[in-house]
Amino acid sequence: MRTLRNLLRNPSGAIGVVLTGLLLLAFLLSFLWTPYGVEDVDPAASWAPPSTQHLLGADNLGRDVFSMMLVGSRVTLEISVGAALIALVLGLLLASAIVYTRRPWSVLFERLTDVGVAFPILIVALIIVTAFGGSTASSMVAIGLGSTPSMARVVLPELRRATKADYVLLAAASGASRPWILWRHIFPDLTPTLIVAVTQIMGTAALAEAGLSYLGLGTPPPTPSWGRMLSAFQQYIYTRPQVIFVPGLAIVAVIIGFNLLGDGLRDVLDPRSKK
Repeated sequence: MRTLRNLLRNPSGAIGVVLTGLLLLAFLLSFLWTPYGVEDVDPAASWAPPSTQHLLGADNLGRDVFSMMLVGSRVTLEISVGAALIALVLGLLLASAIVYTRRPWSVLFERLTDVGVAFPILIVALIIVTAFGGSTASSMVAIGLGSTPSMARVVLPELRRATKADYVLLAAASGASRPWILWRHIFPDLTPTLIVAVTQIMGTAALAEAGLSYLGLGTPPPTPSWGRMLSAFQQYIYTRPQVIFVPGLAIVAVIIGFNLLGDGLRDVLDPRSKK
């Protein structure tokens, strides 16, 4: 609770909590209630303006935009969280391999990590999704794999510092195995760094998911996706410019929210970052 209070006192953290909280609220609400089904077509309501019947209006087929946005939040949150967790696990394994394996393997793993960091995550995800087909699961795995080198690069300096701590050296001298030392002593010490890294990767994952869906390589229809909605609405930008702002602003808000939440958590969990 103390951490949460400090986070809410931090301007970046407070804004991040609000924006990510709205995404979580939309995610939960989509399972409990949506005004209309995402496949409900009503030609009579084509391009209906925002009203009590259609809170965010309707698209060219008369589908309720608010309902589509609610269900689309599932894809954004599921892929963001899933990809971040994949990157977290694989990044920790890769960083541990760099620290604990002997040369030349440690050097090889570190150079491969540097090469991976140089490639944009969306490019890596595009290659994987193109090879295995577009779906929610493949997008999640592809973005997670693309984010793994960045996670490993963030964790590596902290992991090297932790392995030289006195309590870790004492644990090794007492005969504790490396997996036990990592799980029991080192990884808990890295928790603040990991939390910040995960929130930042979630923002990157949300952007990558929107990019894949925009290109038609993300979650396939009929499940709505904010990126695919943006792609579908762009042809009406001159005749119905208001419709393109709904998914566009939602994507921007989520990305900003995750990044500000990460900045706020860094300030709260790591006092050294304020100096």
